[in-house]
Amino acid sequence: MNRVEMPDMGTVAQGGPVDSVRRSWRRTGVGVIAAGAGLAATTAALVPLRPQVSLPSVVLLYLIPVLLTAALGGWVPAVAAAAGADLLVNYFFIPPFRTFAVEAGDSIVVLAVYVGVAVAVSLAVDLAARHRATAARRDTEAALLAVASSQPIEQSLARLLEEVRTTYRMTTVALAEQGRTVERVGPAPHGQPALSVAAGGGLRLLGWGPQLFAEDRRALARLAAAAARALHTQRLAGQAAHAEELAHIDRVRAALLGAVGHDLRTPLAGIKAAVSSLRQPDVDFTAHDRAELLATVEESTDRLTAVVDNLLALSRLQAGVLSVDNQPTALDAVVARAALATDTGGVEVHVDVPDDLPLALADPGLLERVVANLLANACTATPPGRSVQIRGHADDHQLQLQVIDHGPGIAVEDRDRVFAPFQRLDDHSSTGLGLGLAIARGFTEAQGGTLTPSDTPNGGLTMTIALPAAVADR
Repeated sequence: MNRVEMPDMGTVAQGGPVDSVRRSWRRTGVGVIAAGAGLAATTAALVPLRPQVSLPSVVLLYLIPVLLTAALGGWVPAVAAAAGADLLVNYFFIPPFRTFAVEAGDSIVVLAVYVGVAVAVSLAVDLAARHRATAARRDTEAALLAVASSQPIEQSLARLLEEVRTTYRMTTVALAEQGRTVERVGPAPHGQPALSVAAGGGLRLLGWGPQLFAEDRRALARLAAAAARALHTQRLAGQAAHAEELAHIDRVRAALLGAVGHDLRTPLAGIKAAVSSLRQPDVDFTAHDRAELLATVEESTDRLTAVVDNLLALSRLQAGVLSVDNQPTALDAVVARAALATDTGGVEVHVDVPDDLPLALADPGLLERVVANLLANACTATPPGRSVQIRGHADDHQLQLQVIDHGPGIAVEDRDRVFAPFQRLDDHSSTGLGLGLAIARGFTEAQGGTLTPSDTPNGGLTMTIALPAAVADR
């Protein structure tokens, strides 16, 4: 966070009234000019028409510059314009002309009523203009707050400050906390801010640009409080997200420890028992027994390697550092290698992947791993006496591989959950970390494909891998 130059609070506090007085005098000056020009133009237009225009019409026409003055300059110059108009009517349009004497009593009544009506109308126009200005400021404030509240939490504060900067023509607007910038929009500021409004909780809304009306400052005080609330909401959301992240890490850690507790200890225990037996000097093993113990060591080592490979694959996926080399790939060759490398546990596997299928755009190594994981899961779920099928076909600009089993299947509500790491729907299962499907989906999506579960007709689960074709026009 950047440190901002904090203004002297006394100086800022005095700026509001001084600025308000300056603007008031400016508005009054505009009204005086409008009064002078309007009265002069009206007089110049009506004097040549004096024989044809009646006195009531003259009086009504002189209300026009008075109303214009009230709208532009407020009630003070408007009252002065009414008095000036009264004198001009008396001087040019009431006999004796070009004097301020009045012969008829009716003319005095007309002049007096005119002044009263002009002053009343001027006050009404000025009040209406003030109400319109206040309503416009409130509409602006409400629009700013609505824009901020409609944004995502992480963007609401910056958007609110940007709207304040644009609406009030500021160069830079910032929210500062204890002299440090929490959020800023606009270029780096220089010098003292023209605006400094307390937002509560040690926060201040700062603005660099033109001076503002006192009414604008009151609106900005409410906007400053809204900015403070937006910041507080962002921090609460960040804390909640951090807490959720920590909770997720704890859940993954607990699941990892629970799974690794069995899936690492079991092969290690097998290796330890076999090697310890082979090293006993007082036991004379036959060649057959020695071969069985060595096979146990090899099998346990393979299981341990598979566990470590799955954990490393998952860590690469979650870290986003998985290396993918997509290239034209023959699906039949990939499926053949995966089937040969997978321990099917005696389950018969039928492969129906034509060798004349178009090439898929995929990473052969990752795709083989996906097929092997799906095939291993399918063989585990398949009951005795049933087989597993792997089918491949082309569909539009996609190629699909289906791994089909006839096991218990997966309920629709659980189909997303099975792709979570360390997730096994059969809680009584004693094998596997529950990483196979998570890795299979992650590897498939990394190649630009999809992995979708569906029901197998007559019971079971079908996993469909969809990959883009290597040649788009095939």
